[in-house]
Amino acid sequence: MVKGDDYKITVGLEIHAELKTRTKMFCNSKNDTNEKHPNVNVCPVCMGYPGTLPVINKEAVKHIIKVGIAVGGEIADYTEFDRKNYFYPDIPKGYQISQYKHPLVKGGVLNGVKITRIHLEEDTARSSHDKGNFSLVDFNRAGIPLIELVTEPVISSAPEASSFAKELQLLFQTLGVAEANMEKGEMRVEANISVSNTEKFGIKVEVKNLNSFRSVERAIAYEVERHVSILKEGGQISQETRGWDEVKEITFSQRAKEESHDYRYFPDPDLPKLIISEISELNPNLLKKEMPELPWERRERYLKAGLKEEDSEMFTRQRGWGDFFDKVALNFSGDKEILQTTANFISSDLVGIVKNDERLWVDYSMEDKIEPKGFAELILMFSKKEISSRATKDILRMLYEGAKNPRETAEKENLIQKNDESELKNVVEKIISENKEVVAQYRAGKTGAIRFLVGQGMKVTKGSGNPAVLLKIFREILSK
Repeated sequence: MVKGDDYKITVGLEIHAELKTRTKMFCNSKNDTNEKHPNVNVCPVCMGYPGTLPVINKEAVKHIIKVGIAVGGEIADYTEFDRKNYFYPDIPKGYQISQYKHPLVKGGVLNGVKITRIHLEEDTARSSHDKGNFSLVDFNRAGIPLIELVTEPVISSAPEASSFAKELQLLFQTLGVAEANMEKGEMRVEANISVSNTEKFGIKVEVKNLNSFRSVERAIAYEVERHVSILKEGGQISQETRGWDEVKEITFSQRAKEESHDYRYFPDPDLPKLIISEISELNPNLLKKEMPELPWERRERYLKAGLKEEDSEMFTRQRGWGDFFDKVALNFSGDKEILQTTANFISSDLVGIVKNDERLWVDYSMEDKIEPKGFAELILMFSKKEISSRATKDILRMLYEGAKNPRETAEKENLIQKNDESELKNVVEKIISENKEVVAQYRAGKTGAIRFLVGQGMKVTKGSGNPAVLLKIFREILSK
């Protein structure tokens, strides 16, 4: 908690994400968040028909355990599922199967934020209220496995909350347990916010279904401002659940905040209790061996390799680019200078070339266009000053467009850097004779004018002239 304007801001998050599994949580209906036709991925189990029996999705349980391992949480040996009773049109059974007293994971830390629990539950159906004076319900989503993660109330600002949610999304994607695309509703954030001018917590208000990181920040900031304003005027905060109006950028009251007893939790009698140690596929020690490099481990590896912070972050968050960088870097034996040069050409020039490619910000495989070994050869040619920066950029584009060998391409396009002073001297003398006004400015003391002359030399040589050699020759001749 931090103090600002004599008020303590306390935020806790509840985050839900739809898990990547072939089928739903308790039945064999397809788990397909991209299905456009309503009510096709349904069956008697997920529709809550009388007499049906649910069966636990083992893959979903495995996903939760992996997340728990990643954040250093305590993996339960005994766990069970509970019925959370409430009545909405999007709950076909009249209750939601969740976990209450015995979650799969307790504790853990992510991005410096303590975690209370991580558990499994089933998603609700999707309601639509914009079709007229009635509502429609699509049950395709009902029963999809959800991970719910609850943090301790230790977050002290809107940016900190957003940063945590981003790191959690990245962890889900890295582990392959969830796509967590917020625009599709695959990851939803709820923020519990309180403001107080004493050492005690203030009255907690929950803001539900925040579906973008921007909304997380804006909603928390708005609520903090609203609470402070009420308290300054001597008013009292009401404990309630509020929604977020994306257009007006304000919260609005939805209902009084429910407590856990309002849901009348009790163990689901149709589902078996799980003893994790008795299920070999769920053994945490075995699952640890399946874990990929985690986001913070990858970020730290790049920083230790000498990469700038912004490049380390890009290669961590955009895993396709990071994978391509790693394959190129294998050719350089840990040379920090050349690794940063590689990162520069990827994060600036190569990204610029493919910026209109729709695959860019997902798991992009640059190997479809450029072989890592060929890219490494191009970087080595640049580092050895065989080609200029301009020529490197041009060859890079040619490789992306289909050229295969960077050296052959450079030779074919006459882009191998010219270092022969006698050859470049003829170019320099020609440029001096054609730019007498600029030459006069330089000799009159405007030393910056020489950059224009060097630029003309690069233009005449089509980027193949060594700019350092050109500069040296210009200075020698113009000093006479």
